[in-house]
Formats: sequence, structure tokens, C-alpha cells
Amino acid sequence: MKNYLAHLGSDIPAGLVVFFVAVPLCLGIALASGAPLFSGIISGMVGGIVVGLLSGSQLGVSGPAAGLAVIVLTAIQDLGSFQVFLMAVVIAGVIQITLGILRAGVIGYYFPESVIKGMLAAIGIIIFIKQIPYAFGYDQDLEDNFNFSQADSYNNLADLMQMGEYISPGATIIACVSLTILILWEQKFMKNIKVFQVVQGPIIAVAAGIVLNLVFSTTGLAVSQEHMVNLPVPDGVFGFLHQFTLPDFKAIANNEVWILALTIALVASLETLLCVEAADKLDPEKRVTPTNRELVAQGVGNVVSGLIGGLPITQVIVRSSANIQSGGRTKVSAIFHGILILISALFIPQILNLTPLASLAAILLVVGYKLAKPSLFRSMYAEGWSQFVPFIVTVIAIVFSDLLTGILVGLVVGLAFVIRSNYHKVLTRVERNGQILIKFNKDVTFIHKVEISKALNQIPDGSKLIIDCANASFIDHEIAETIEGFVSAAGSKNIQVKLMNFHERKAIEQN
Repeated sequence: MKNYLAHLGSDIPAGLVVFFVAVPLCLGIALASGAPLFSGIISGMVGGIVVGLLSGSQLGVSGPAAGLAVIVLTAIQDLGSFQVFLMAVVIAGVIQITLGILRAGVIGYYFPESVIKGMLAAIGIIIFIKQIPYAFGYDQDLEDNFNFSQADSYNNLADLMQMGEYISPGATIIACVSLTILILWEQKFMKNIKVFQVVQGPIIAVAAGIVLNLVFSTTGLAVSQEHMVNLPVPDGVFGFLHQFTLPDFKAIANNEVWILALTIALVASLETLLCVEAADKLDPEKRVTPTNRELVAQGVGNVVSGLIGGLPITQVIVRSSANIQSGGRTKVSAIFHGILILISALFIPQILNLTPLASLAAILLVVGYKLAKPSLFRSMYAEGWSQFVPFIVTVIAIVFSDLLTGILVGLVVGLAFVIRSNYHKVLTRVERNGQILIKFNKDVTFIHKVEISKALNQIPDGSKLIIDCANASFIDHEIAETIEGFVSAAGSKNIQVKLMNFHERKAIEQN
């Protein structure tokens, strides 16, 4: 508790920044999912408060995820009822809790670092591109549609090409002023001033946007309402509570609901684990999140969200990275952002609706740039092709498809490089004093069968061969059979074979 109180000066401003970033994301994802707008607000509240309290992640922020929007949209249409869909969310949460209890959180550790970095860079690029129209007061689509291709037959680049015809001078000025403030706050001399260590740049940028737009309202430059934060305005506490929706509990007997629940649980768990891994890499203190506990926390969050009318929840790298870049130190920032969403939706939606999206776009432009800095691409290239190729493939695949597809493509490419590196240089062949030495350099498995068979087949008749297995901690059954088969046939070719450390390694493998 003392540790959390010690960092309030950093966590409260960071939570406020994440709040301003999360609100339009919550609303946009709900709209993209074909769900009631308030369902996005609910999942934002639950992700911040419930998951924040239970999670072991100090910097991760949870809420509705853009990566699940297509699944949700299709599911609601197929099931024919939002209430039936909510039952699937509740069941998905129970499945996630079970996965956490079964200690399935290690799945995320099997993803190569190059793929994780590629995911971060791709999200940064998409964030940056998608905020440019908002910065100029033009938005053909939702800011959190994270797919390159879009339902209106346009794509992100097409949006940018059309944007010039619809530039809003007011929004452009607000974005430029906000961006200038954010860049200024990044300078070293500003960070050395104590007051500016507490008052974060994004807060000032949002405040400046509100003030500028109020001034513009008297000059004709005011940003139009569709380019402002747009929260639902409830009619008192009763009206607020009326926006919550219960699931259709009768749908628990529906097989389609269970299939959907399993799909949501698996996709949400994978996205969460990848985001946990990515957020931990961004953590300045390099803390490690307990993944099994995270799955349980996410599961409880989805159960609660589904029971009161919210969308599925995952840990979200957009909000998590905004939290980290804004100076968050502990989970207090995530919890505080959830409390702010609750308070704002209940008491002050009218005030929040004064915030121009151009100010939020400026914040996200900086977040996107930090995730996809040119220096990151240079450093990955310097690490060699085995790191750079999976990295750049992941980036391209995510930008031009979607998050999960891109990650899977990057993973396949990364595994191909792992197999390639393990396939080659498995053995060394040395010939001296009339003897041939084949020495295994590492463990040998079935993927080395072709190389080992080729090396053995090239042994001339009448040779003296030594096969040294000392450096292999185990020998795969198929490789052992290949060697034993060669030894059995060696007599017919007058080849003398001596096996060193073979039977010991073979025994270890069999045990």
C-alpha cells in the first residue's frame, strides 16, 4: 500500500491521460462491434476497476479490444440478440478463470521477441496513421478501426488522400498546439522542472484544446460536434442504471453460445498475454506480470462485464503504452482511469463532450511515434535477418490485415528461422590420419534427419568412422534409428564405426 501511495504524483496524471485516451476508444469499439455505445463504457469501467484490482500487472490497462470487434459484430448478428451474446461473454470469462487456475499463462512466453516488437511497432504505425485525419478534423471512419482495409471500400491511405478536401482549420490549430505542448514536455529541460514532473503534458494538451475550442466558438472556427468526445448523457442516476443490460441466462443451453465463448476466451487470452509481454518490455522497471493471475483477473472482468452489459475485455497495448509513456508507475493509474470513466459517465458527460478529438489525436500521434521509432527498425536490422525478417513481416502483416493475423504470420516466420538455425550446423565433419570424425554440436531431433543421413551416406567404403555424441544432451528416436541402421549396413561396405557417448544419450532420450 505504501508503494502505491508513494507514486500517486505519477499515477494520477497518467490515469487521467489514459482516461482521455480510453473514452473515445470505448465508444468507438462499441460502435464498430454493433453493440450499444454504453457497453463500451461498461467494459472500460470494469477493465480499469475490477481487472485493475485483481491483476498483478502494474502498468497494463484493460478494456474493450479492437481486435475482438469483428468477432463481436458477427456474433451479435448471428445470435440475433445482444443479451444472448452477453451470456457468451460470461462463459468466456469462466473459461479464462479456468485457464488461469490450470496455469496456462505460459503460452505468451513462446512468442519470439521479434514478433512482440513487431506488434508494438505495427500498432504504433496504425495509431499514427489513424489519428492524422482526426488531427485535421476529418474522420471517415472510427479512430480505433485497427484494420488497414475497411468496410466502406477505403483504407487508411485512401482516407489520408481524401482528407485534404475536408480539413477543419479549428481542429488543425488545436492539434498543432496540443502536439507542440506534448513535444515541449518531452524536452529534457522541462523534465527537470519539478512541477512539470507532476503536471503531465497530455493533461495540458487536452486542457488547451478545450479552451481553444471555446474561444473558437466565437470566431466560427469551432470544431463540429462529430469531432468532439461524445458520451451518452443519462437522465439522472436511474437513467444511468437503466443503461446496464443483463444477459439472457436461458442461452446457456445454446451450443453456438458455447462455441462463441470458447472463441472469445482463446482470442482474448492470447491478446492479453501478448500485451502483457509487450507492456512488461516497455516497463522502465522491467517488472514481470504473473500471467496466470492475469488470466484469472481478465476472466473475472469478463464475467462482470457480461453480467452488466459490457463488451469482452482484454489487456490493451494502446492504453497500456499510453499509461507507460505518461509516467504511470503502479496499477493505481489503471484503477483511477476506470473510476474516472464511471464518474464521468454518471455525472459529467457534458463536460467531457467539450474535448476535441484533435487534442486526443495529438496525444496518440506521440504514443504511436514512440512505439514505432525509426531507431527501433535500425536496431532490429542490426540484429540480423533472423530477428529483422520476423519483425518486419509482423509489422507489415498487422498493418495490412489485423492484429491476430499479423501475429500468427510473424510467429510462423519466426519459427521458420528457429527451425532453420537448428537445422544447420548440427554436426562437424573432420578427416585426419585416415579417420573420419562426425561430431554432433548440439541436440539432434527429427528435423536434422536429412542432414545426418546425407553426411553418413557420403562416407567412402573402407573408411574408419567415429561418431561423437558428447555435445548432444539427447538423441531423438528417429536419429538413433538412422545411426543404428547405418552401423548395421557398414560391414557390407567395409566401414568401421565407433560410437562415442551414443548409447548414454540415447538412453537419456528414451527416459
